Amino acid sequence: MNSTPVRRTQLTDEVADRLRNRIITGQVRPGEFIRLDEAAAEFGCSVTPVREALVTLRGEGLVKSSPHRGFIVDDLGRADLEDIFWMQAELSARLARHAVRSERLESELAALTTIVDDLERSVGAGDADRVREHEFEFHRRVNLAGGSKKLAWFLFAATRYTPHSLYTHDEDWGRQAVASHRRLIAYLAGGDTEAISIEIHSRFVDARERLVRSLDAIGFWESSPAVAESIAH
Repeated sequence: MNSTPVRRTQLTDEVADRLRNRIITGQVRPGEFIRLDEAAAEFGCSVTPVREALVTLRGEGLVKSSPHRGFIVDDLGRADLEDIFWMQAELSARLARHAVRSERLESELAALTTIVDDLERSVGAGDADRVREHEFEFHRRVNLAGGSKKLAWFLFAATRYTPHSLYTHDEDWGRQAVASHRRLIAYLAGGDTEAISIEIHSRFVDARERLVRSLDAIGFWESSPAVAESIAH
């Protein structure tokens, strides 16, 4: 596994993000152990932030603790993924509908168009890091445009379960994202709240199905594998 040291700032959150992504994408599977010392060595940190990260994931229902044995990846079913992506779609659609009534919508639309132009260039160049940056900025501006900061916070928390790297490295997904964003900008400009909701929900359905297909390809839904001794693969 290609490992790079985790930055020292917000260490627990970063470790939690990495482990959460591995669980969601099936890199570690239900029934497998996550060893504190091995994870700490791989991430280049002490055991403490790893333990704190796993406690966070236990609260999210992604892992469970086993007395004297550490943490085990909990079950993750298709219904869980459906719920995760449904929740994100509902919150995103509501925020976008709120943006329609924003007094600064016109200037936001201009900024969003520029971001999508940059996104299209990054997709064409195969620059996954820049794709993720533009995606984040596009959605951030839409989500904050309607002034519903608390709802935007809930959505931000929900997006922790999105395996961004699965999408940002996929050129087909990137091209579809560009086309979808351009349609969304047009719907925002026209105040078409129904079309806004349909467009956003369709993108989250697509994202969910891409993840499901990826998990299908590695046999994730088959019976849990034998308990592993390490999170490294």
